[in-house]
Amino acid sequence: MQTSTVQIQQDPARYRVLTGDRPTGPLHLGHYFGTLQNRVCLQQLGVELFLVIADYQVLTDRDTADRPAERAEDLVLDYLAAGVDPERATIFTHSAVPALNQLLLPFLSLVSVAELQRNPTVKDEIAHSQQNSVSGLMFTYPVHQAADILFCKANLVPVGQDQLPHLETTRTIARRFNDRYATTVFPTPEALLSDAPLLLGTDGGKMSKSRGNAIALGADTDQTAQMIRGAKTDTERRISYDPEQRPEVSSLLLLGALCEGLQPQDVAEEIGDGGSATLKRRVTEAVNEYLRPIRARRAELAADRAHLRAVLRAGNERANAVADVTLAEVREVMGMR
Repeated sequence: MQTSTVQIQQDPARYRVLTGDRPTGPLHLGHYFGTLQNRVCLQQLGVELFLVIADYQVLTDRDTADRPAERAEDLVLDYLAAGVDPERATIFTHSAVPALNQLLLPFLSLVSVAELQRNPTVKDEIAHSQQNSVSGLMFTYPVHQAADILFCKANLVPVGQDQLPHLETTRTIARRFNDRYATTVFPTPEALLSDAPLLLGTDGGKMSKSRGNAIALGADTDQTAQMIRGAKTDTERRISYDPEQRPEVSSLLLLGALCEGLQPQDVAEEIGDGGSATLKRRVTEAVNEYLRPIRARRAELAADRAHLRAVLRAGNERANAVADVTLAEVREVMGMR
């Protein structure tokens, strides 16, 4: 079920990756080091990349989507600034590919209510949704993700450990469809487990767009300095890397180390008794220097919103062509043509 980086390097053309984001706000450093950087690396290896801007899925845990078209453009902006090549990657919006969503009906027939209820990721998302009731969209979220993955016949999906149950639902649907109709329309996608470092937000909690504790890729140098200056640390003067006992200090060390290409233990050793103020100054300088070229590209791209829309139009056209072919295959094997 899991694929290693070594396997990908040996035969990158064998893989098609589907991944993406919900357009709920600007991407931040957690996204960059957690996923964006890896996407660019996969593309550079020669892996075919599909990036879904999951605008419909914003509705899983909220009543309305806030400025979805504008936020979709902003995601394209962050993707391109981070190094995604739109000539080699298909960037598309969920809502613009109707054939993709038509896969939901046959897919829903392949999973039981009990299986959806047992999905630990869905249970956790429902528990944290802070809603009085759960929508059908939230409940069937893993099946929607299965449609996202299988419409383009992706066979590799980058995920964190907590997302493996979602991917297992996709694998189950692919196998059951193929078995039911004695066909091989869908591959059984494998997981590419993320070894991305866990960066905490500046308040010491989970880094999140909505919590105001993350440094956005589009933040300027002053905003970055202000965010890091206000980051939570502790009272111990000696700086050390100890994620268990000193999570906030360790997260700042890790961020600085990622930007400098060092180990966090080495950064801690160099700061020594300099205290939190010295740590924050160093991390601020490291982040601003690392993001300098990304911010320059982002500013250039942001000046031409028409180009962003053109990238999205081209990606939507490509995704629609792929989805139409897949849906035609599905209808054929189901005897519905």
